[in-house]
Amino acid sequence: MSEIVFAVLTISDTCHQDSSKDRSGPRLIQLLKDSFAKSIVFKEIIPDDRDLIENRLRQLSREDVGTSAIFTTGGTGFAPRDVTPEATKQVIDKDCSQLSMAIALHSLEKTKFAALSRGVCGIAGKTLILNFPGSEKAVVECFEYVKDLLPHALHLLNNNLALVLQTHKDLQENQVVHVHHSCPHKTNTGADADRNSPFPMIQVNDALHIIMKTIRPQKNLKKLLLEFESPVDIPPFKASIKDGYAMKSSGFSGSKKVLGYIAAGDPIVSAELEEDECFKINTGAPLPEHADCVIQVEDTKLLRCKKDGSEDLVEILVEPKKDLDVRSSGYDLAKNSKLFPTLDFSPVVINSLLASVGESTLLTKPSIAVISTGNELLSPQQPAQSNKIYDSNTTLLQELLQYFNFSAEMTEVLSDDFDKVFETLAQMFKKVDFVISSGGVSMGDKDYIKPVLVKLGFEIHVGRVNMKPGKPMTFASKGSKYFFGLPGNPVSAFATFHLFVLPALRWFNGWPYAKCMLPIIEVILDNDKLSLDPRPEYIRASITSKSGRLHASITGNQKRN
Repeated sequence: MSEIVFAVLTISDTCHQDSSKDRSGPRLIQLLKDSFAKSIVFKEIIPDDRDLIENRLRQLSREDVGTSAIFTTGGTGFAPRDVTPEATKQVIDKDCSQLSMAIALHSLEKTKFAALSRGVCGIAGKTLILNFPGSEKAVVECFEYVKDLLPHALHLLNNNLALVLQTHKDLQENQVVHVHHSCPHKTNTGADADRNSPFPMIQVNDALHIIMKTIRPQKNLKKLLLEFESPVDIPPFKASIKDGYAMKSSGFSGSKKVLGYIAAGDPIVSAELEEDECFKINTGAPLPEHADCVIQVEDTKLLRCKKDGSEDLVEILVEPKKDLDVRSSGYDLAKNSKLFPTLDFSPVVINSLLASVGESTLLTKPSIAVISTGNELLSPQQPAQSNKIYDSNTTLLQELLQYFNFSAEMTEVLSDDFDKVFETLAQMFKKVDFVISSGGVSMGDKDYIKPVLVKLGFEIHVGRVNMKPGKPMTFASKGSKYFFGLPGNPVSAFATFHLFVLPALRWFNGWPYAKCMLPIIEVILDNDKLSLDPRPEYIRASITSKSGRLHASITGNQKRN
């Protein structure tokens, strides 16, 4: 199968009014992209309105649109406005009752409340439609059940006979493919001789889900910004748009006596102003109280200067008009008006706009400390030693934080000493919300991070992640304090920071859930052969644009855990 087109519809009155509350839709999109490499996913939020749902399903299932499958989430319960199944039944040509029943039975193994979901599955033309419940947990459980069935179902819908027959042949022969790789999921049984990690291997998306569910956002950034009203007018005074002469528009053209000079930042002149008088004025400077227009320098002629060289008399060559080249008070932004009518979550935009109205306390960022651990580490300022390596991770993490508009308040490089690590973390967590550590989280005799966290009373939610590089990535929490333990290899630390730490910091800071993660882009791989680990692997690549398409070229081998 080449390119697959999916559609995800979140059915919810609440999410339609505030998209930041939609957790199931973004989660389902991520699951689809992770499971189907060559896929395009359309996303939409629709209120609980039967006609709207039915019409959108009909549009998306038209053959010329080419949607392979439509997943709805929400509106399958017993509430009066839960009408997704009813709308779906009006659109489908064939009922897939066995698939609906199989999903329901699988969900019932997880919770008895699955009996209250009325989702249906069916086929409209060549499009498969599946109703999932509205909770994020239920969406994950339902998708995990159907994801292995989807390729074969889509082959059948598109009458791909060769692929259908091959699947049937594989099933008949009960074919098993053995991959030479030690099982990464094996977990310590508790026996003294068992040297496996005591932490279960967790999938990347599940680890991120655990992290985001654990962290408590400090505010709803979108709501906070959309409701913020400017405390001042911009500009706060009548300002000149040009370099020229401020005067009364009732004074006509002709010669004017220059009373003085007004620069940007000068106080507002309140003195009386006659019709044959003016002030020379700079762009951005405040207009005199009794002036109502500005004539640009190009439309004047200097007639006379004083002994000190300052201008004394000028000729105005054009007729002055009221408000000419004047920016009125509040012209750009009126006091008590919304500063953010729409939102761009770029820190540059948000911070500069808040600064323009004198606001510096509205947004508070998480306090963060960065540590690197390892007896082998040298500070970049120290002389080289044959048995040591320079610590680059502290600099790496500081620069990444700064790049994404966060900052590290404290940094420290620690030796592999249990007591020292314990004391440092205990003191740091008295001052900061997050500690981001690199090194000391794997299976070595000197990897003390996890034992220290346990002694400090932290709950370790994630101890291993099924990915390469970055398997030892660790996340722990204690109340409103959070710890990320990244692997010591810089490539591993770089990858896990972007996948886990950055979304967590943004979520803590109040970003909408869907905006917390970095976007996923589709590229054409230029490499002919690519050997990958059985784990999901994150590989360095250079991206170039060719004929309007993005191409990726792998930059070389990386031997990382």
